[in-house]
Amino acid sequence: MGVTVRNISVAVAAVVLAAVAASSGAASSVRTYATHGTLPLRTSVDDPFTLTGAQRATGFLKARAAGASYVRIIVSWNVIAPSARPAGFDPADPTSHGYDWSWYDSTIGSAEKADLTPILDIARAPEWALAKSHGKRVFTPQASALGQFAKALALHYDGKHDAPPAHVFQVWNEPNLSQDLSPVSAAAYRGMVNAVATSVHAVSGTNLVVAGGLDPFGNKAKTWHSVSPLAYMRSLLCLSKGTHPHRTCRNVVHFDVWSHHPYTFNGPFGHATRPDDVSLGDLPKMRTLLRAAVKSHRVVSSHPVQFWVTEFSWDTLPPRRHAAPVGLASRWTAEALYQMWRSGVSLVTWFGLEDKGGKGPYQSGLFFHASSLARAKAKPLRTAFRFPFVAYLGRGNVSVWGRDATSDTQVVAIQRRHGTHGNWRTVARIRSNRTGIFRAKLKLAASKKDWLRATAAGSGNSLAFSLTRPSPKLRYGPWGN
Repeated sequence: MGVTVRNISVAVAAVVLAAVAASSGAASSVRTYATHGTLPLRTSVDDPFTLTGAQRATGFLKARAAGASYVRIIVSWNVIAPSARPAGFDPADPTSHGYDWSWYDSTIGSAEKADLTPILDIARAPEWALAKSHGKRVFTPQASALGQFAKALALHYDGKHDAPPAHVFQVWNEPNLSQDLSPVSAAAYRGMVNAVATSVHAVSGTNLVVAGGLDPFGNKAKTWHSVSPLAYMRSLLCLSKGTHPHRTCRNVVHFDVWSHHPYTFNGPFGHATRPDDVSLGDLPKMRTLLRAAVKSHRVVSSHPVQFWVTEFSWDTLPPRRHAAPVGLASRWTAEALYQMWRSGVSLVTWFGLEDKGGKGPYQSGLFFHASSLARAKAKPLRTAFRFPFVAYLGRGNVSVWGRDATSDTQVVAIQRRHGTHGNWRTVARIRSNRTGIFRAKLKLAASKKDWLRATAAGSGNSLAFSLTRPSPKLRYGPWGN
């Protein structure tokens, strides 16, 4: 026939190039935008069910594949330390008889093998380390005892003692909530944070101390209560109310990162109903207060103080009744990441790798529940978490934002589709910055019927994002309530 393999290869390549050109549009008509330096957006996962059991090694690998670079691990002090202090026990010495690090060595080692940076969140003091009760049940530890344990923890995981390294240490979970720290006292928590910071920074100046991790709502119930986060924060930082807060005491707090848990009932841009509560839409108020504290030297750190979210998610339908439908929750996930990033948050922790299963809450996983984690099917919001992308219609333009899944410099193609079906055509390209963030205001004639998506090497395709916004009146609680 006279047709060579080389000729066939050239013909196939020509067909492929023609197909790409047809779907993308003429290269000369597509504008390329550049993204300059911005705040990064790193992601993390926290799952106290999946990531603490026999499947945790698989879980860490799945979390990394979902785009996470950190993992939050609750460090139960009362599990590592002896239930009663033995004779000669030195709580500041990690080698002291009575300490048992084996489970955490294995868990943190599995996280490290998956290329995840652990955030070690200290919680749950042993009975002998609790503050004096004066006849009441307390969960607040003695600051001095906490500082000693923090020193042992930081020394054990300093990378020099046959244990995996760790350098990020969070002080408690939701200390403004009586179920976690009782009595609820910002002054007591300040002492705890300072004790941990003194010990952790003495081990290494590069270690980071995370404070806050607050419950987003103030509540008073018969058996528990919580203090509104902004009121608690002002008390902790010794700052007054008002647009120009002034110092109310001489105490300072030593930490490197402030964190919050901005759960919401009003979607990704919704505000809390009470002025001192902080949902997603209220994060700028918390950032303003944090900046005021740093500026007035209420916060002491040798690092630029960061703002993190160390817990956030939505339950989805399926499987949880009354939860946000999974398609809407997927859109909201991308929008929530955008909202947190533009509010100054540089790390977001998603609560739930796999749905817990059953009919109860905690169906907020990136994966549906399955007989084994290896068999678990990813939810669409896993793609939104890995490769977030949003697009908003303006007058003669469309504003887009995202983070490529590789979190580095890429050329990201922005594609458009008319309606829910049809071909995708490339309408713009954006160079992401060195942390993978890309954003631009595209000069694009579009309508509410259009859909946009992003695609990049190593990232694949983002979820399709409709230019029709959902009703702002939609209300779904984070736990299907």
